[in-house]
Amino acid sequence: MVFTPSGRIPGGKLAELLGAWRASGRPSSRVLAGTLRQLVLDGRLPPGTRLPAERDLADALSVSRTLIARALDQLREENFVASRRGAGSWVRLPRSSAGDGHGGWYPDPELVNLAVATPGAPPELGPAADRARVRLVEHVSDHGYQPMGLPGLRAAIAETYSRRGLPTTPDQILVTNGGHHAFALVLRMLVSPGERVLVEHPTYPNTLEALRSLNITPVAVPMVATGWDVEQLAATLRQAAPRLAFLIPDFQNPTGFRLDTEGRHRLAHALRRTCTTAVVDETLVDIDLTDEEPPPPMGALSDRVITVGSASKSFWGGLRLGWIRASEEFVQRAVAGRAAVDLGSPVLEQLLLHELLGDAPAVLRRRREETAARRDDLVAAVAEHLPHWTFRLPDGGLSLWCDIGAPVSSRLAVVAEQHGVRIAPGARFSVFGALERRIRLPFTLPGPQLAEAVRRLAAAAAALPERSEADGWHGPVA
Repeated sequence: MVFTPSGRIPGGKLAELLGAWRASGRPSSRVLAGTLRQLVLDGRLPPGTRLPAERDLADALSVSRTLIARALDQLREENFVASRRGAGSWVRLPRSSAGDGHGGWYPDPELVNLAVATPGAPPELGPAADRARVRLVEHVSDHGYQPMGLPGLRAAIAETYSRRGLPTTPDQILVTNGGHHAFALVLRMLVSPGERVLVEHPTYPNTLEALRSLNITPVAVPMVATGWDVEQLAATLRQAAPRLAFLIPDFQNPTGFRLDTEGRHRLAHALRRTCTTAVVDETLVDIDLTDEEPPPPMGALSDRVITVGSASKSFWGGLRLGWIRASEEFVQRAVAGRAAVDLGSPVLEQLLLHELLGDAPAVLRRRREETAARRDDLVAAVAEHLPHWTFRLPDGGLSLWCDIGAPVSSRLAVVAEQHGVRIAPGARFSVFGALERRIRLPFTLPGPQLAEAVRRLAAAAAALPERSEADGWHGPVA
């Protein structure tokens, strides 16, 4: 795939994205090239982006122009940068990676991939697919476009909400091409370029990408040691007056926190008082690893809530199906607006998801048992190989949010690739490109793969240069 040059990123902005790329160590063209490569693979430096002139970038980074030239030469050799006389240099992806996505999505058989927190398909998928194929015959005689989604699937999804205490009709459900697509549709409907959207910090990286793509300003409310500071969140709603809030109260990605019942009532009150609409992401709501009574859905506490759901974590990401749960009036508006971006979701996949929802009790019971076991395997591996890393044991979700003890996560991600493991550094989850002390470690792979990944990660950590005690780094890890 060939990418043509597009907008140029200013040197100062690129320096901000690079963060503490050299930390306290000596500047190195190899380290700079590796950090730039990681920005491309993470999707934070999209293909086609024009790079600053060498002199401008050297000034922004306070390094020599020779160092910049060497780093770019290395990236050209690896096909991560292309250049043309008179047009400068721009970002590209190697042919083996182009078209396969970014942010750690593209496959590499040599790497253990911990950048994606999505489990594989359940064993019930095959039989459900066979049943769906039989039912497909009922639909092949019509045009196949289903802008709202198949009626049977919408009824099944509505029933899941009703069982959780949020009465819902099929007309309140819009089937989408994944949960992220659902959020993008809502964003296009409710927010204009230049307006503000409140987000948790850290938050799901693709949410931030969606905001940036529409020139929408994220307003970050930091997560605290116990989860949400609802008082600060309410104050931000009053003071910043965001057009929309995006929240993940059920096993927040990446921290794993779940907002309790009292906190939900206080949040619902804040939304009503400020007349703020909230998009509540329930992608991980089914991955509950406790035996406790779950808190009520946010949609049951406030009519200011639009709920987004997804099949990706509960069933399989390959289905690429999600949904919006909102008022009938909003769903009708969303259907009308959807025509600007797509005309509906695939019929066969919808039939397959409908079948899986019929098997949901068994599928989700097995999913939770498997996830709990893998979480314990990952915790044991980190305790053995990276004992100075700390984290809170999550009650649900699919990942650990680790404090690695020093602001080196982006550098560690670069070195980790060289040791055969791919990770998502904390900066990917940050509005500001910060969180360099953090790394998200998913527990979605089988236990032996997780143990091997952590062993490789420990070797990568040991390969980082020693840091001073003042920086919070206590030397390589054996």
